[in-house]
Amino acid sequence: MESSGLNTTITTENTMPKLSAVNIRPAVLADCEAINAIYNYYVAQSTCTYQLEPSTAEERAEWFHGHGPRQPILVAEEHGRVIGWGSLSPFRERAGYRFTIENSIYIHHDHHRRGIGARMLEELIALAREHGYRVLIAGVDGEQDGSKRLHQKYGFVEVAHFRNIGFKFERWLDVFFYQLELR
Repeated sequence: MESSGLNTTITTENTMPKLSAVNIRPAVLADCEAINAIYNYYVAQSTCTYQLEPSTAEERAEWFHGHGPRQPILVAEEHGRVIGWGSLSPFRERAGYRFTIENSIYIHHDHHRRGIGARMLEELIALAREHGYRVLIAGVDGEQDGSKRLHQKYGFVEVAHFRNIGFKFERWLDVFFYQLELR
């Protein structure tokens, strides 16, 4: 899978009435407000994150500063507006996991099914390879069929199914772990 590099433009016309150019680029601190708004929507509305309370602006800034060149954060931008984001984050803190990285992708709820998540995942895979990681991990809630299909489309293989491991919205939730061998 070849990446065309950062600052790429994709054109989509799946569910949107007209063509729309979406630019994928590295995030900057000023994007944190939009990143947080997208994420906090899912905190309140979805099981795609098990966080129960919205992130504050301060927490998001700390998260942003905790990512370095080897753990990039990307945004999808359309007409100057951030409509999605993705990141690579350490899978675990122990040094033995230093060649393993985990991805996160969140697309604004009004922009699903346009290929933005796929383009974001392509870029994250390319960056993980570029930075010398061996394995890319995705943790996906059992109800998130779209996320499961997206990762499977890019070669991720299910390696674990944890039953009743999360609790949100007054119900127990399953988590699937997927992995992609990068080299």
